[in-house]
Amino acid sequence: MRKRAVEEYLQTPYRIIDILPERVPENSGGQVFAIEKYWRSEPNRTAVKQKHVSLILKLNCYRSISLDEGKTLNPSPDRIAEAVGTERAVIMLDDSMIIAEPDDHYMTLYHPDEALLNLIRALAAGEGLYVW
Repeated sequence: MRKRAVEEYLQTPYRIIDILPERVPENSGGQVFAIEKYWRSEPNRTAVKQKHVSLILKLNCYRSISLDEGKTLNPSPDRIAEAVGTERAVIMLDDSMIIAEPDDHYMTLYHPDEALLNLIRALAAGEGLYVW
């Protein structure tokens, strides 16, 4: 399962799985920081994290995943939900990695091949998320 160390993935290009369709440019005129604060407060944080959990659970229907760098494949759905929703989850799959931080409204996807990227895009769209 694990083909690279976590530190190696962190040095590679990445994609963002987010509730926004693209990075908000500086001087956008909006109030992105106030809205991010709103998303990080309850019950909004839980609602966003549920989208992340749902995406990862659906992804696990198609691909094997690990939360412990390949030691255990396909943990229980409850364990996946707990990790993605409340912990810093490092999700290893094939030769790729997703990191979900407990207070972030996005997840970071490292080193996806084209097939995985297309699958994640489709699953993200079903959850009202975007990949950029």
